Amino acid sequence: MKHLILGAAAALAVALLGADALDAPLATQSNPMTVVLDASKAPLGLATTHLTIPVKPGPFTLDFPEWIPGEHGPTGPLRVMSELRMSANGKPIAWHRDQVDMYAFHIDVPKGVDTVDVTYTALLNGPGDTMATRNIMVGNWNRFVLYQRNIDNEQYYVKASMIMPHGWDFASALPVTSRSGDRVDFGTVTFETLVDSPTDIGRYVKHVETWSGDGAKTYLDLFADHPEDLKIDDKVIDAYKHLTPEAMALYGGRHWNVYHAELTLSDAIGFQGIEHHQSSDDRASDDFMTDPLSQKLGGDLVPHEFSHSWNGKYRRPFDLQQPNFNDPFPEHTELLWQYEGMNQYMGDMLSFRSGIRDAKEYPEYLAALYAALAYEPGRNTTPIIDITTGAPYFYTAGGWYPSLRRTAGDFYTEGELIWLDADTIIREKTHGEKSLDDYTKLFAGGVSGPKVVTYTREDIEGYLNQVVPYDWHGFFEKYVYSIAPQPPTGELARAGYKLVFTDKPNIFAEGRGGPGRMVNAWYDAGLRMSGKGDVFDVRENSAAWKTGLAPHMQIVAVNDRAFSPQVWNEALTAAKSSHDSIQLLVKQGTWFSHLALDYHDGIKFPHLERIPNTPDMLSEIMKPHATPTPSSK
Repeated sequence: MKHLILGAAAALAVALLGADALDAPLATQSNPMTVVLDASKAPLGLATTHLTIPVKPGPFTLDFPEWIPGEHGPTGPLRVMSELRMSANGKPIAWHRDQVDMYAFHIDVPKGVDTVDVTYTALLNGPGDTMATRNIMVGNWNRFVLYQRNIDNEQYYVKASMIMPHGWDFASALPVTSRSGDRVDFGTVTFETLVDSPTDIGRYVKHVETWSGDGAKTYLDLFADHPEDLKIDDKVIDAYKHLTPEAMALYGGRHWNVYHAELTLSDAIGFQGIEHHQSSDDRASDDFMTDPLSQKLGGDLVPHEFSHSWNGKYRRPFDLQQPNFNDPFPEHTELLWQYEGMNQYMGDMLSFRSGIRDAKEYPEYLAALYAALAYEPGRNTTPIIDITTGAPYFYTAGGWYPSLRRTAGDFYTEGELIWLDADTIIREKTHGEKSLDDYTKLFAGGVSGPKVVTYTREDIEGYLNQVVPYDWHGFFEKYVYSIAPQPPTGELARAGYKLVFTDKPNIFAEGRGGPGRMVNAWYDAGLRMSGKGDVFDVRENSAAWKTGLAPHMQIVAVNDRAFSPQVWNEALTAAKSSHDSIQLLVKQGTWFSHLALDYHDGIKFPHLERIPNTPDMLSEIMKPHATPTPSSK
């Protein structure tokens, strides 16, 4: 079951699930489904989609995409659909939603009818799901389509068009056949390609060609809520121009013909990153490209999604790739420890190698990463494999005490530690002659157009053994498939470092919220809270836990002084030389209480310290590996 090409993977999925054979697609290359997306009212949070869908007479079912690639779950946002209408030859057709599968819509097609017209109004914004502002719209095509049930996406064809607000511009990996004013017409592509090609639009847009060569190009397409957020320092742009050469040096080739990193800059839309084969749907704050701290903390956003073009889109777990986006073909997410875990390492590595982030700061970043996982109580009961297998649940799980339950983010961050450990093992055993870079080239090297080649766990271990013989199966059994009370630790000493705690802040331990917006007392008193004292989480068996602090409490005062981050830190520091407890006034709902925090070990932040007379492996890993070409300067 190795190196399955997409069609074979689809057939395997059908066989494994015991489902009926796939139906013949009616939307062919010569007779495609059409979709015209009228986004002219996007600034008002509305869009209208007009579909012409090939059908056949009799009972017929149309699906709204449910399992969305890159989101790893049944996240298709049904709530966007309103005012659904269907007709044929100008006459209305009644439709009804399936009583069990709510993504399915059933119709009876009259005799002599071979297409139905479908329109609906798409509600672009919802709680935690803002896709449009006055000046930007994130254009994910899965939100604007219905399609024939039970077909192979690679055999079902679509021709799309988009109407933008006047004066707006767009970016997309879809081939453009024509543009007339505010309307763009795209070429006929497979349904898989359409859904895999986000098309962002906006009023304030900056297109940066970041690389070209061998007939291929990469772009950074910026969409801002405010024009001043596009006034970006040339040094920042230059770093992003180094990204493609570094990625190609890492993977040894490419599997895209064009690549658009589509990045929205909007506080209203928020932070997100979703991978696609020839593009990415990247979303960040207004000042992401103009604020050095934002680049320091979140500079892996674009590199992470770009790396996914190799790891995730070209090479994909055999049971993650399904023939279409609806039941009975749910994605199986077990191998996300490779898909997302290794990619977290690759994305961070590329951000440091390209200069988006300063490579000298990787040890600080790694210290924060390691400490967060080492001080997570949920790891004592829950292995990584449970989180990846349950990813569709863990991605959306909320509630109190996430450190007890664990979160989907763990297989990203712990995945980085696992793959860094593997990298240092390879380097040590080969005396620096080989590294994980050799594995990535076996895994995803070569040059081709976009396609999917699937893999299994056995493939992963086989490639690693080609680089250096080792018990890789036992390695993953220990850190992925079994409970691991500690994350991989050998990479620290192997790389020439040790973990220490001091009272000096670690900027990466503050999180993406930035300094002052969060008080990270996780490694000392044992809690995380906002700059106003709102408690987010409490570490099991810590001093804060034993005191009785809990999420959604607010620390109002510390030692009879109004709470502030400075007052909190001063109290922790003073308690080191005192036997007295720290007195807290705590608000919980409409109730107040006094708690005594018995903690005397001071403020603690994680750092990596060099081990004398050892090679600095981290510096070697994060240094640039590509020779800049004239087009990337």
